[in-house]
Amino acid sequence: MILVGKTGLVTGAARGIGRGCALELARAGADVAINDRERSADAESLVVEIETHGRRAVIIDGDAFEHASCADIVQRAVTALGRIDILVSNPAFSRRGDFLDYDPDTFQRVLQGTLTGGFSMSQAVARHMVERGGGGKIVFISSVHAEMPYVRSVAYNAGKAGLNHMARTIAAELLPQRINVNVIEPGWIDTPGEHTAFGADVIAEEGKKLPWGRLGRPEEIGRVAVFLSSADADYITGASLVVDGGFLLRGAL
Repeated sequence: MILVGKTGLVTGAARGIGRGCALELARAGADVAINDRERSADAESLVVEIETHGRRAVIIDGDAFEHASCADIVQRAVTALGRIDILVSNPAFSRRGDFLDYDPDTFQRVLQGTLTGGFSMSQAVARHMVERGGGGKIVFISSVHAEMPYVRSVAYNAGKAGLNHMARTIAAELLPQRINVNVIEPGWIDTPGEHTAFGADVIAEEGKKLPWGRLGRPEEIGRVAVFLSSADADYITGASLVVDGGFLLRGAL
């Protein structure tokens, strides 16, 4: 229970990696503000699950891709929980397509969700952390796509690469306030979105071909978020931690 007494805000928390992070923060002792675009059955079931661990959970609906909405989300989370000690920024929007035919409006939308939304939310939370004093932890969920180009993912690749560099810059600027800013780069994770995109049969078959013999699980990303949000990681900032079961090393085999 290394996060007892801490409060966290997780964006895109209703499903997938965001849900895994919210649950693991709660299991480690934190109270959690769950942000998703709108209140949903998934978000409500997450509240119930978190409460079974004896922690508080509140749903803060709102569009984390929009700058003005981010400030409102943060303010409502602070009102509900008293403060924010941890932000897990989990941008969650991607559309695949061939570069030669890629729609420019879709490109902008993916960048907005993947990069710009992360800027807006982290800025709002960091302002709160600086105002209240005492430091804080900001964790961005990026991707191995930031390291390796993948075809038909031009916007997502660009957004995640930009997110990594943005996080390092934010980390540098927040050094005087002792706010740790770090990045997690998941590999291929077994989420509802991936099942929608590929189907269960493809995921099962392709998972066997990965170095670890399976896709990663949301809770495995969540446990790393817990570590980076804890006092154990107080001397880590501006770092990117790959959590991919050897996905990036496949070429070495």
